[in-house]
Amino acid sequence: QVQLVESGGGLVQPGGSLRLSCAASGNIFSIYDMRWYRQAPGEQRDLVATITRGGSTNYADSVKGRFTISRDNAKITVYLQMNSLKPEDTAVYYCNAEIRTRSSATIRDYWGQGTQVTVSS
Repeated sequence: QVQLVESGGGLVQPGGSLRLSCAASGNIFSIYDMRWYRQAPGEQRDLVATITRGGSTNYADSVKGRFTISRDNAKITVYLQMNSLKPEDTAVYYCNAEIRTRSSATIRDYWGQGTQVTVSS
C-alpha cells in the first residue's frame, strides 16, 4: 500500500506565497518522476510541474518563474514553492508520483488527495 499526503494549501492574498508538500509512504521500492497537477472548478486537471529522479525540472508556461518544484529523496517528499500567486492559480493541487512497490516490478502512478489553494483579496 502506498500513500501520498499533501499539505500546505490555504488562503493567500495575490502576490503572496505558499509552499506545498507531498510525502510518500508505504511499501515503496523506488520513486521515479514526481509531479504537481492542479484542477480549478469546472476545468480539467492540468500538469503544473515535473521533477525527475535526477532532479531535472519542467514547468507549465503559466507558472514559469513563479513556482519551483523540488524533492527530498531521503524523505520521499516533493515540494512546490509558489511565489507571486495570482487569483488564476486558485485550484485544488494534487501530487502524483511514479512508484514501484516492493511487491511488484510494475511502475504505476499514485495520487494524493489534493489540497486547496485559494488566491483572493
